[in-house]
Amino acid sequence: MTISIIGVGLLGGSFALAVREKYPKVTFIGVDASRVHGELALAKGLVDEMLPLEEAVPVSTLVVLATPVNTIIDLLPRVLELLPAGATVIDLGSTKGLICEVADQHPKRAQFVPVHPMAGTENSGPGAAFKELLPGKNLIICDREKSNPDSLKLVEALFRDIGMKVFYMTPKEHDLHLAYVSHLSHISAFALGLTVLEKEKDEKAIFDMASTGFSSTVRLAKSSPQMWAPIFNQNRTNVSQALADYIEFLQRFKEVIDQQDITTSLDFMNRANIIRRVLDGIEKK
Repeated sequence: MTISIIGVGLLGGSFALAVREKYPKVTFIGVDASRVHGELALAKGLVDEMLPLEEAVPVSTLVVLATPVNTIIDLLPRVLELLPAGATVIDLGSTKGLICEVADQHPKRAQFVPVHPMAGTENSGPGAAFKELLPGKNLIICDREKSNPDSLKLVEALFRDIGMKVFYMTPKEHDLHLAYVSHLSHISAFALGLTVLEKEKDEKAIFDMASTGFSSTVRLAKSSPQMWAPIFNQNRTNVSQALADYIEFLQRFKEVIDQQDITTSLDFMNRANIIRRVLDGIEKK
């Protein structure tokens, strides 16, 4: 099997490492706009060679689009045009609505399987890739009924073989849920980082006073803006509603604090603590 990774960064590189661990005879071709990223991907063993898109896709069994979502939109029609009969293309994007709309307009739609591995870190680039990122995590597949059964079977088997749990959603369901459980948390981290930097001009003081709680909360603010700005834009309707709901609750929390209403403040936090039980239950599954 020959797998081409278009965008050899954190997700694409980690996918390659996990598959290579399970199937050492698979050949990996890298495609990346950055020459530096390509050299690093080769040096780190993420891919066996780097090729232009037009040379990589026609010789591939599986093509993995692992670029920012705006680039996926631009590349998907071209990749489908170049894709040989019997081959499959997947994307790893964090939004699915617009990507699936673009795919639906192409005559080779059946060779496409839209997926989203629910995994990541605040780091980016091929240097951030590691083989343990995906195993044990969840994978969402959208619009599976529109994919060729052989392509779907290949993708399901490959991700299950590297230790991922497979779930199915419509693109609409995916984008709505992700707005609340992923996209909102990134916006919150960016906003918190900006708030602290705006009010606390002494960067050394931030470093000296920052607790592990602050560091863990703001960690996502180190994420790639080039990746997240297109995600927020493509999922803007759901993200806007999630932000409105979040801002409303923040305002309620502010009013409780202003009014010195400790009883309600405790009630808010006790109710929020339920998330611990939810998350602990997910981790045990």
